Amino acid sequence: MEPADWLLTAGERGNPATRLDRRRPEGKGWSEGNEVRPLIHGATYFGELLDAVRALEAGDLLLFTDWRGDRDERLAGPGTEVGTVLREAAERGVVVKGLVWHSHLDSLQFSEEENRHLGREVRAGGGEYLLDMRVRPGGSHHQKLVVLRHRGRPGLDVAFIGGIDLSHNRNDDIGHGGDARSQPIAAAYGPHPPWHDVQLAIRGPAVGDLETVFRERWQDPAPLTRSPLSRLREWVHKEDTHADPLPRQLPDPQPCGRHTVQVLRTYPNRLLRGYDFAPDGERSIARAYLKALRRARALIYLEDQYLWSPHVVEHFARALRANPGLRLIAVIPSVPEQDGRLTLPMNLIGRITALETLRKAAGDRVAVYGVENRAGTPVYVHAKVCVIDDVWAAAGSDNVNLRSWTHDSELSCAVLDATADPREPRDPGGLGDGARRFARELRLVLAREHLDREAPGDPQAPDELCDPGAAFEAFASAAAALDLWHEDGRTGPRPPGRLRAYRPPRLSRWERVLAMPLYRVVVDPDGRPMRLRRRNAF
Repeated sequence: MEPADWLLTAGERGNPATRLDRRRPEGKGWSEGNEVRPLIHGATYFGELLDAVRALEAGDLLLFTDWRGDRDERLAGPGTEVGTVLREAAERGVVVKGLVWHSHLDSLQFSEEENRHLGREVRAGGGEYLLDMRVRPGGSHHQKLVVLRHRGRPGLDVAFIGGIDLSHNRNDDIGHGGDARSQPIAAAYGPHPPWHDVQLAIRGPAVGDLETVFRERWQDPAPLTRSPLSRLREWVHKEDTHADPLPRQLPDPQPCGRHTVQVLRTYPNRLLRGYDFAPDGERSIARAYLKALRRARALIYLEDQYLWSPHVVEHFARALRANPGLRLIAVIPSVPEQDGRLTLPMNLIGRITALETLRKAAGDRVAVYGVENRAGTPVYVHAKVCVIDDVWAAAGSDNVNLRSWTHDSELSCAVLDATADPREPRDPGGLGDGARRFARELRLVLAREHLDREAPGDPQAPDELCDPGAAFEAFASAAAALDLWHEDGRTGPRPPGRLRAYRPPRLSRWERVLAMPLYRVVVDPDGRPMRLRRRNAF
């Protein structure tokens, strides 16, 4: 397997202004020798993050970006509130720097005040925290990143990236009882919404790449906002609006594993003045998907919060049309997080049209599922994960829609494992790449949770879920049995598994007509320059 068959070269990234690839002497678009571990669910991630932050000493470095931060969200028990843990790190002499989306007004059900409150606590300990509104109109900073660097102890360096914010709702586990500190979403999810999510813990040279992502944003000379109203609020709240210099970047950690990692991003084509590090934007997440999809032959496994936009999904449909043996499994929320009379159709129309595109391309080779917990409450799928042919795996903050691929800031990592998986089928894609241990095991861990299956005691033991066709049928059988149990009034023992077949609700013709313009402008805007929009290119 050649990494360049699956990963973007530096030229294919399409952003020569970034330091991300130029920082390596050979100009490679990826780093080798990393160790990547998936952390499934917020409770797993939060526990590991807490231990790692508490181990930081004076002079060490903690960098973080986020979409929303709640200072009272607990990483574990009492005394582990996010604000407390970050403040205490800064008080110990750790260099703490945070970049969090400024957010729109709370009156629009966003998180302006929550993000501001977290900032006050970080600054109270001596850390620095900036509210960043350098986005397109209607856009957000959606990257979720924590980088921990240790002065004189590079073996401890680690970066966490994925879909999990430092905020309410996220601290859930495999039982999916929800987070004790919850933020209401659609009524179907109840007062404590069950939450399914994925984060990556990365060690090795890729930590330096992810630190560079933070540094490029931190050192952006553009003002944090161009809005006169936002500037007035900054003055009223005495917010810090100028980034202090960062300590000199340490050398990258030494290789420590067998994983090749490519850091991928979205930055929009920002109006008036672009980013210094991405003057025309960056769409390497979209480009990476398009390149990997061209090699898909057996199975695309997708977990996604949205799965919207015919413009994006058309590239999946193209792969399905070109390869009659290719299947797609998608795990998505059963109900959008917003269920108002206006917001629900706006959120549904993009998904409905996307699924129509996929099913027109491949019929019953496309299977889409929601998830519920043992009580029958839907689980909100917030994960953003894709595995193709058990070779290429990607996880991050990005969803499958135009907003994530073109408009907001996003951060993802694609992972290739140098270690082949010996279980059959050894080369499901048939292109000679061989199944790879990281990608296959990530898919199996997620599948076993949804199917209520235990992992074999021997990690090398045969597992029918390794076979793409068998996995496809196992999902279909489990969902059919659980659907039938519900239809029969939940009589008798509950079948194993948590999957429900997703059947999109019908929208009337007028609901579609009214919802589509709002969907395109508000819900799923396009951040590409016009020359790319005309060709639906990225």
